[in-house]
Amino acid sequence: MIYPFKDKTPIIDSSVYIADYVTISGDVTIGPESTIWFNTVIRGDVNATRIGRKVNIQDLCCLHQSPTAPLILEDEVTIGHQVTLHSCTIRKGALIGMGSIVLDGAEIGEGAFIGAGSLVPQGKIIPPGMLAFGRPAKVVRELNTEDLLDMERIIQEYAEKGQIYKSMQITT
Repeated sequence: MIYPFKDKTPIIDSSVYIADYVTISGDVTIGPESTIWFNTVIRGDVNATRIGRKVNIQDLCCLHQSPTAPLILEDEVTIGHQVTLHSCTIRKGALIGMGSIVLDGAEIGEGAFIGAGSLVPQGKIIPPGMLAFGRPAKVVRELNTEDLLDMERIIQEYAEKGQIYKSMQITT
C-alpha cells in the first residue's frame, strides 16, 4: 500500500521491487534497483525518508523519523530482517544486521557493518569500514576482505532476486 500524507506522495523509481504487504507513506523517495521486502513499513509522515540506489530493505523492517531529522539511506545499503531505523543516516554500502535498532542522529559510516541484534544509540557515529555490535553497539574491528565480499554478494543477490520477483508479479 502506497499512501500520500498531507501534500506528500512517495516517489518510487519504476525499477524498485516492492513485495506484498509493504506500507509506504508520505515524504519517501526510493531510488533505482532498490528492493523493499514483505511486511516492511516506511512512514514519511513526520519528516523525509531518502533511500538511494540498489538498497535492500528486508522483511519486517520499520523506518520512521523525528520532526528534527530525516532518515537517509545512501546507495547500496543492506537493511536486514526486522531492523528499526529512526532519523539516522546510513552511508553507502553499509549493512545493518537483523533485529538491530539505529536511533536518531546516529550515523553508520560508509561500508560499515552493524552486527545482528545491535542497538546504535542516539548520536552514535560508527566509522567507515568497521564492524560494530552489541547493546549499545561498540566498534570491535576493521572489516576484512571476506566481510566486504560477503556484503557485496548480499547487495547483488537482493537486486537480482528483486527483479525475479518483480517479473513474476501479477498486476490487476
